[in-house]
Parts: sequence; structure tokens; C-alpha cells
Amino acid sequence: MTDVTTTANASTAVTAATDGAMRALGRALAGLSRAGDLLILSGPLGAGKTTLTQGLGRGLGVRGSVTSPTFVISRVHPSLVGGPSLVHVDAYRLGGPDEIDDIDLDMTLPDSVTVVEWGEGVAEGLSDDRLEIRIERHADDSRTVHLTPVGRRWAGVALPVAVDDENTED
Repeated sequence: MTDVTTTANASTAVTAATDGAMRALGRALAGLSRAGDLLILSGPLGAGKTTLTQGLGRGLGVRGSVTSPTFVISRVHPSLVGGPSLVHVDAYRLGGPDEIDDIDLDMTLPDSVTVVEWGEGVAEGLSDDRLEIRIERHADDSRTVHLTPVGRRWAGVALPVAVDDENTED
């Protein structure tokens, strides 16, 4: 199990020691996610944003290998189990909120779980309800993942407080 710290601003911090733990956290978040949810991921290059999204995709039971959409900007992974699709967006190369509007996420958002990597400062306008996920990577390659619920949708949702290492690869 991993450590957890809860702060007064309703943010939860989960320590993920490995890539497997990041994927396990993604799977745990998938169990809480539903169509219309927006998850905004931030953190430095190599922090584990795509690794977390791989676990989310596995937990949602979507088609296709979840890889970084840096050069295609957005990928849609349809559900294989009758749930919502995963829309995986990489906003790294976008210049701001106006450019995220150009990819028409408002058309897919109601029926999908939408993840926007590098979304801080760019994607908040997509929904008043979102889960903001900030990842810090440490020198030992462990991560601290800060989960901050925003809006009524996430009020009262019991966010993961610990994750086990998941030894499977995507």
C-alpha cells in the first residue's frame, strides 16, 4: 500500500512508488468515472500522465493501446464493455483555451471520460465539474499524485487514498 495525505482544500495526495502503482491508481479512478467526466492532468515531462491514463483506459475497458497523443492531439478509445469511451487529449502543443475549443471536445465530453494531459490553464473551461490531477515525480522515480475535486459532480466522492502496485504492462 502507499501513503496518503489529505489537506484542508479537499485535495488528496497519493504516493505511487512505481509505474504499476500509477496504472493501479488509473484503474481505481476508472471505477469512479462516468460519462461526462473531465480529468485534467498536469506535471512535468515524464511524470506519469500517460501511465495513469493507461490504467484508466484498462479500468474503463476501452479498445486500443493508450499511448501519448502528443502528435495527434486527441485519440478516442471506444468502450469494449458498454461503458463510456475514453477521449485522451494532449494539450502540450496547444497555445491556450481557444485552441482546445478547435478540437470540439464539447461534442464528445457528455458521452465520454475525457482526459487532458498538460491541461492546466487550458482545459478548465470545458466543465465546471472536473478532477484536477497534479503529478510530482521524485528523484527515486516515485510520484506524489494530488487529486483535487472541483464542482458538484466530485463533491463527496471518496477518492483513492492508496494503491497497490500493478505488475502488468500495457
